[in-house]
Formats: sequence, C-alpha cells, structure tokens
Amino acid sequence: MNRRLLFTAALAFATTAIAFAAEAAAVKNIVIVHGALADGSGWRKATEILQKRGFNVTIVQEPITSLDDDVAATKRVLDLQDGPSLLVGHSYGGMVITEAGNAPNVAGLVYVAAFQPDKGESLLSLASSKPAGSMDIKETKDGKYLYLDPAAFAADFAADLPQAEADFLARSQVFASKQAFSAKIAEPAWRTKPSWSIVATEDRAINPELERDMAKRAGSDVTEIKASHAVFASQAEKVADIIEKAARKAGE
Repeated sequence: MNRRLLFTAALAFATTAIAFAAEAAAVKNIVIVHGALADGSGWRKATEILQKRGFNVTIVQEPITSLDDDVAATKRVLDLQDGPSLLVGHSYGGMVITEAGNAPNVAGLVYVAAFQPDKGESLLSLASSKPAGSMDIKETKDGKYLYLDPAAFAADFAADLPQAEADFLARSQVFASKQAFSAKIAEPAWRTKPSWSIVATEDRAINPELERDMAKRAGSDVTEIKASHAVFASQAEKVADIIEKAARKAGE
C-alpha cells in the first residue's frame, strides 16, 4: 500500500472515530423531576416537543414525602437510562436534582423556575430569604403535609395558563411534606457539573430575584422567560428549546 493510500485510510479511520466519539457523548436522555404542588402531567407538552426532536424523556413521579425519598426515586429512573442524562427540575425539583445530580450518569442540570441550593440550605431557608407573592398554602389535618388551595391555584401558580389547564393542575397536585421542605442539601451537584437556569419573571411561588441570585452563584447559563411559576406548561416550547440546548452543550 502506497503512502497516499495509507494517509487516506488513516484519515477515514480518524474521521469515523471522531464521529463515533461525538455520537457516544451525545446526551439523548432527559429526566424531569416535577415540583411540589404539581405532578408530572403538566410536562406533557414539553415532553412531546422533545421526543419529536429525538430525545428520550422520562418524568419522575416523586412522592414528596422527604428529600431522601425523592432523590432515591430520581436515581431509580436514572438507573434505567442507557447513556448520559440531562436532569431537569422544576421548583422543589431543583432541590432534588441538586442531590440526585451527583449520580455518575448525569451530564448536566437544568433548573426551571427552581430552587438551586448550596450545601446546608433547605427550601424553607431559601424561600424565606426573599419572600415571593402571597401563596394560599394550607396544611392537611394531620399537620404533616402542605397543599395549595385549589381555588387560588390559578392566580398563585399558573396565571398564564388557560383556566381549564390550571384547574387540572390544581386537582392533580402532589401534597408536599414539611419534612421535604426543611431538609438540607449535602453536596450540590452544580459545583461539579454544568447547569442552566430558567427564571420565570412573573413567578409568585419563588421570588424571581432569588432565582437570579441562585443561578448567578452557581454560574449557570441563565434564560429569562416572562411567565408564571408554571412556565414549563405555559411556555413549553421555549423551555424545550433551552433543555435541547443544554443537552447538546452537556454532550460536548
């Protein structure tokens, strides 16, 4: 084989190897962790958009009984994924992905109108640092769980959704244990992995300034969207765009 043929063969091999490596590194799995006072059903639009773009999307239906339980539920879903995953969390789900994101197959984190805690912080400590709009939160009779009054749900949580959609979210909400809200973070995954943050500028559940401050502290890539706390449903395409961007960057 002459020198030119050797060079051509070597070049072809190198090109194939580079293409294979790029394909192997691509993040195709999206794992979504819903927030408190909601469940995963509100993510249907964003999920369908991402699936049409070639992503494998799974939604964790965590119980919100404790932070440990919710992290464990997320890790069980991560264990089912073939290859690296992008972990997405909304609201309280940001607490969950901050811990669960330490799993070795997590390539990056996306915070969607979410809490983005540091070590030793809880949802309660963060929420009280910059109070948001008035939320009509109520306790269950046993005093252990919290829920958002369905009559106030649309105004407090999903003001930019059609009334019928907001009503459904109110009826499908998952009650949150006080224990989950008071649990402190041990090791924040955003310290070692890339992160992206969506700030919902009309958020009444989390103060938008708090969302900005947490994202800045973490060095996250930030996008602001004019939307309510339910930005994942009211602006599903924009949220899907950011998740897609994050998945492609995390795979580089």
